[in-house]
Amino acid sequence: MKIRTRFAPSPTGYMHIGNLRTALYEYLIAKHEGGDFILRIEDTDQERFVEGSIDVVLASLQKAGLVYDEGPDKDGGVGPYVQSERRDLYKKYAEELVEKGEAYYCFCDKDRLDTLRKHAETLKRPFKYDKHCLGLTKDEVAQKIAQGLPYVIRQNNPTEGQTVFEDAIFGKIAVDNQELEDMVLLKSDGLPTYNFANVVDDHLMNITHVVRGSEYLSSAPKYNRLYEAFGWEIPVYIHCPPIMKDAQHKLSKRTGDASFQDLLDQGLLPEAVVNYIALLGWSPEGNEEIFSLEELIGLFDYCRINKSPAIFDMNKLRWMNGQYLKRMNEDAFYEAARPYIAQVTQGCALDDRKIASVLHERTELLSEIPEQIAFLKQLPDYDPSLHVHKKMKTTLPIAHASLETAREVLLGLSDWSFDAIHDALLAQTKELGLKNGQMLWPLRTALSGVPFTPGGAFELADILGKEETLRRIDQGLALLAAALNEA
Repeated sequence: MKIRTRFAPSPTGYMHIGNLRTALYEYLIAKHEGGDFILRIEDTDQERFVEGSIDVVLASLQKAGLVYDEGPDKDGGVGPYVQSERRDLYKKYAEELVEKGEAYYCFCDKDRLDTLRKHAETLKRPFKYDKHCLGLTKDEVAQKIAQGLPYVIRQNNPTEGQTVFEDAIFGKIAVDNQELEDMVLLKSDGLPTYNFANVVDDHLMNITHVVRGSEYLSSAPKYNRLYEAFGWEIPVYIHCPPIMKDAQHKLSKRTGDASFQDLLDQGLLPEAVVNYIALLGWSPEGNEEIFSLEELIGLFDYCRINKSPAIFDMNKLRWMNGQYLKRMNEDAFYEAARPYIAQVTQGCALDDRKIASVLHERTELLSEIPEQIAFLKQLPDYDPSLHVHKKMKTTLPIAHASLETAREVLLGLSDWSFDAIHDALLAQTKELGLKNGQMLWPLRTALSGVPFTPGGAFELADILGKEETLRRIDQGLALLAAALNEA
């Protein structure tokens, strides 16, 4: 049997992290076995539909590298792949269930349903429809339909016994039938509910494995009863643990958590995000954490998905993104970093490639580059005490003397290059019997005016050029002289 999975998002405007993980796991399950990955748009909830959302879904899958085999623009013979374009077939299947006694017409209006809900709230019980319309005869139903009364079709679930189902992650689960709601299958506007449409579509599209969040575990018995009522084969269920922002709160775009595009806008690489999200709830054998998409396809075993919630750790994702950036060759990193470097260097006589070379091993988020290198364009105002560093064994007098020495050495250089700067300064440091930090920390501080820089004194001097380096040293000497006079 060929494995077929489907990603079936609702077009609500963005691709949140949970959605992306679901799509990724479905893709990996299918591709691990040489199967098909299908994209289906579930737009039956027209109130939540956001214009342009389908384009967001398509763009997100493309950026993530999840190429679907069938979808709205790739007909595999079981389309259409947009639920609103399939609305006519759902009525047929809903009516078939009515004929079998597995569903019934419900004509209850909003007022009556609101009354039932308020009563349930008063009793502090979950709302459950009371099967009021189940006893209507065929003639009564026909008469109401002829009168043009609005109706829905509800699933007819038993109230006694249990429904048992199997999940690949959580194992065998039994649910008391009295807890099952007679859920609406077909709404009054003729569109199916999500719960009904996904069962019908999964069967008609030959879906073998269904991946979804563990919050849908409670709905699985209702789905199974539909499959059994039709006499259809039940797919393999794979319910994944939730992704949490912390121990108490789920990750949610609605509460301001980042979507996939938000992460990309922060300068994260799509490959790194996909790699990290694969590990939110799943782990391979061994300790390796960096995997290409092709490697994930080869390794992915859905039986290794965890039951426990996964915590979204932005620091871990930053680290992983940094690993991906480091593994890029110089040209690839330069192309990725250039737009961010240019935000600072545009209009300046600075070498973007030299800056990229310094940043390559020291960058975790591309979007942080402008802030990291802002000092290259303009030296910020800084306190001369920045030249003092306990670990580097620098004091104000040592910093002043070191800067004077560095200025003399650099002024005499005819070859302004990293190697020449490096060799000349270290030779003079050795000759004077100083520790490297006593010479280089004051110089780096004078050239940057900030406590942390992506490169050291040699790199900064090389990037800034001789004239600007000497100008900044002079400014540092003036600050230090004023501080020494005050002392």
